[in-house]
Amino acid sequence: MSLTENYEYDQKPSGLKAIQWKIADKLIFSKWREALGGNVKGILTGAAACPSYILKAFSAAGIPIREGYGLTEASPGISFNRYDEGNAMVGTVGLAVEGVEIRIDGSGGDYRQGEGEILAAGPNIMIGYYKQPEMTAEVLKEMDGKTWLCTGDIGVFVKGPGGKNFLKITDRKKELLKTSGGKYIAPAPIESALKQDFLIDQVMVIGEQKKFVSALIVPATDSLRKWCQENGVLWTNIEDTLRHPKVIEYYQTIVDKYNKGFAKFEQIKRFTLIDSPWEIVKPDGSPGELTPTLKLKRRVIVERWDDIINEMYTEN
Repeated sequence: MSLTENYEYDQKPSGLKAIQWKIADKLIFSKWREALGGNVKGILTGAAACPSYILKAFSAAGIPIREGYGLTEASPGISFNRYDEGNAMVGTVGLAVEGVEIRIDGSGGDYRQGEGEILAAGPNIMIGYYKQPEMTAEVLKEMDGKTWLCTGDIGVFVKGPGGKNFLKITDRKKELLKTSGGKYIAPAPIESALKQDFLIDQVMVIGEQKKFVSALIVPATDSLRKWCQENGVLWTNIEDTLRHPKVIEYYQTIVDKYNKGFAKFEQIKRFTLIDSPWEIVKPDGSPGELTPTLKLKRRVIVERWDDIINEMYTEN
């Protein structure tokens, strides 16, 4: 796995690294490919951000994973990372689909340099919502003689191989948080960073009209159980384990590690470990905390964990 940490698409190892890679391929990576049938040419993933370590590990093993992006209103593709050399970049959703034009609209928001709402125009863009003229007017905008779809997603262009513009999604427009101090925070990049850790399964950042940023964290149960065995923490049940001082202390080191990648006002000051995973449908058949595409229902989660959230903002 350590061989894959710094992997980039189209990477060709040399010297000692090439020898290590050949051994790893024979002993491990070949078995991964075999487990998937041995004929996988490539995997395209969308709907939610794929952790970079997943992209790197599988692609390095000869199972190329690429991220793509689109909406039903765009029939449905807007951009994707290709499989051929020089046309993919980790951490982005790739290059525009042929015939589709993408622009970043930085007006009407407090965005970083070069960032804004993603707009798309092309023959794939819908005519409108059926018998919903008001809703149609909200998402379709006429500019420069073209009809632009306002996606509601926030993004930026980044330079990739060959100086090409690769699209990077940074957040959902409706999901931007504004602290009580007036700072705008994009929760998605913070959540994606934390989920790279094997001990974290799910996470939701909180901060709307709050003095600081906090988070609800759902641990990866199997990984946590193994960590407890290796670190002398008696595993009884998930509820008791999450209250163990040693476990809380270790999760604090994880949060501190990823906090370093963000501005001070974006850093998580407090967190709470949640003992039940968020689901699309609850065991009793009621709606869960995730959409069918595994996006967080933020309002639902805030309502259901309101007491815990309030505790994090109670002065000690």
